[in-house]
Amino acid sequence: MNIPAEQTLTRFLDAPTRFLFFTGKGGVGKTSLACASAIALADQGKRVLLVSTDPASNLDEVLGVSLTSKPTAIAGVPRLAALNIDPAAAAMAYREKLVGPYRGKLPDAILRGMEEQLSGACTMEIAAFDEFSRLLGQPEATADFNHVLFDTAPTGHTLRLLSLPRAWTGFLESSTTGNSCLGPLSGLEKQRVVYENAVASLADGERTTLVLVSRAQRAALAEAERTSDELAAIGVRNQRLILNGLFAAADADPVALALQRRGAEALAAAGAFLNRMRVSKVPLRSKNLVGIPALRALTGNGVQLEPTHVGADDEKLPATVTLASLVDDFAKAGRGVIMTMGKGGVGKTTIAAAIATELARRGGQVHLSTTDPAAHIAAAAGKIPGMQVSRIDPQVETQAYVEQVMATAGNNLDANGRALLEEDLRSPCTEEIAVFRAFARTVAEGKDAFVVLDTAPTGHTLLLLDATESYHREIARKASDMPEEVRELLPRLRDADYTRVLVVTLPEATPVHEAAMLQADLRRAQIEPFAWVINQSFAGSGSQDPLLVTRGHGEAQYIREVVEKISQRTALVPWVTEVPTGPERLQQLFKP
Repeated sequence: MNIPAEQTLTRFLDAPTRFLFFTGKGGVGKTSLACASAIALADQGKRVLLVSTDPASNLDEVLGVSLTSKPTAIAGVPRLAALNIDPAAAAMAYREKLVGPYRGKLPDAILRGMEEQLSGACTMEIAAFDEFSRLLGQPEATADFNHVLFDTAPTGHTLRLLSLPRAWTGFLESSTTGNSCLGPLSGLEKQRVVYENAVASLADGERTTLVLVSRAQRAALAEAERTSDELAAIGVRNQRLILNGLFAAADADPVALALQRRGAEALAAAGAFLNRMRVSKVPLRSKNLVGIPALRALTGNGVQLEPTHVGADDEKLPATVTLASLVDDFAKAGRGVIMTMGKGGVGKTTIAAAIATELARRGGQVHLSTTDPAAHIAAAAGKIPGMQVSRIDPQVETQAYVEQVMATAGNNLDANGRALLEEDLRSPCTEEIAVFRAFARTVAEGKDAFVVLDTAPTGHTLLLLDATESYHREIARKASDMPEEVRELLPRLRDADYTRVLVVTLPEATPVHEAAMLQADLRRAQIEPFAWVINQSFAGSGSQDPLLVTRGHGEAQYIREVVEKISQRTALVPWVTEVPTGPERLQQLFKP
C-alpha cells in the first residue's frame, strides 16, 4: 500500500513536540507505534526516553530487553532509553514513604493498620501517577532527554490517568481533615507543585501532542473520537490520529476483499472525525512487530516486510475445539457466571456477546454486562429475547454508593461529622469502591441465571480482583454493614461450578504471553481458567491473499504454544468476513 508522503509516520516525526502520548483502544498498536517513533527519533540523533504507564505493559517483549522503573539503554539504538512504571512496585514504595517514618515509633498493630489502609487499588493508581507526574511535571527528571514518549494504557485507564491531576488537585484544595483513603494527605500535598506542572504540560500544545491510535474499525474509530473529545474537554487539544494496519487486497480473495471493505466502510462512517484530525497512515504488516529491525521498518513510506515462504509442516495446527462446544458445556449447567478476560483489543467483548446471544437463543435467561470503562457491549450484542444487556456505569454507581453511605454511616453523625464524611467520599477512590460493589452484585445473579461478564482489559480487571480484601476493609469502614454479595464474591469466583473464566487472546506473541501472565495471576488468586479462546485467526480463515497467508503461517507457533504448553482446553475462532455484531452475524463465530 502506497501512502502519500505527507501522511507517513516519518513526516509526523520531522518536528514533534517534547512530550508524545500514544493512546487508543486496546490492541490498535500503541506500543508498536510508540516504540517505532522512539527509535526513529533516536536515529535522527535525538535523546529519547520511552515510558510505559500501562499496568499490562509489553515494552519488554517488543524491544527485546528487560525493563525496570529506571531508564534502561536499548541495545542497537543509541540515545534511546526506556522504562516501565510498575504500579505494584510504585505502590510499595509509596506505602513505605508514608509508613516508614513511623517504624519504631508506633506499635506494630498501628503500622499494620496503616499498611492495610494503603493496600487498595486506589493507592496503586496514585502511586503510579506519582511517577508519571514526576516525569511530566518535574523538568529535572527528564532533563537528559530531548523527547519523552508515553505508551499509555487502554483508553479507559488513560482517561482516568490524564484526568487525575485535576481530580487530586481539587481533592487537596477542598480537604480539611488531613486524611484520606490514601492515608495522610501530607504525602499528596508535597506533590502539589508537581501535579500542577503536569496539568500545565498536558494542556500546552507547544510541549505535548496526544497521538490517538486507531485501526480502520468502527469500534476503534468511535473510541478514538470519544477519547479526542474527552481529552479536549480537560485541555489536551494538540491531537493527531494515526490509522494503523491499513490493508488493500492483492487479488479477488474473498477474505482479503472483506477485510478491505470493512476498513473502507469504517473510515467512511468516521469521515467527519477524520476530516478534523491531522492523520498519519501505517499499512498492515505481514509479521508481528517485535524487535528493533521490524520496528525500524514501520516508519518507512509504505515499505512492506517481505513475506517468508513457509513449508507444509509449518502449516499444521494442533487440535482445538470450537466456540460452540464451549457453549454446549455452559448450557448444561443451566446457570452461572462466564467471564471473558485478556489483553485489550483481543475481542473479549465480541466473544462475550456471542456466548450470551447463543445461550439466549437456546432458551437461557442471560444477563450480559461489562466492567470495562470503554464499553461497546450493547452495540456488539444487539437484541434477542431472553437477554438483558447492561453496563456498570461508574457515575451512576458512585452516586448510589455515596447516598447509601450517607444514609447509613452518616445517619447518626452531627453536621460536622457528616461534612467530614462527605469530604472523604469526594476522594477519587470512592468510584473504584462503587464499581467493585456493582461487579459483586452482578456476579451474584449467577445463582439463578446466566451472567456473561465482558471484563475490562487485564490491568484493570486484576486491580478489581486482587483488591477484594482491601475493598472489604474499606466498605466495612464506611458502611454499617457489608453486602452479602461482597462477602461471597471471592468464593464464587473460585468455584469452578459457579464461575467459568475464558482467557481470550489473539494468535500473536504479545497477547499470548500477556494472557499467560494473566492466567498465572488468576491461579495465584485460586481462580482456574475454564478454557482459552484464540480469536481472529487468519490461519483458520481460508484466505489465499499472500499477506494474510503469511500472517496466518506466523500464527501457528503461538497457537501451538497455547495448546501444548499453556491451556488445558483451547477454542480457535477464525477471522470472519462480516463484522460480528448483532445476533445473526455473531453466528459466524460458531461455524466449524
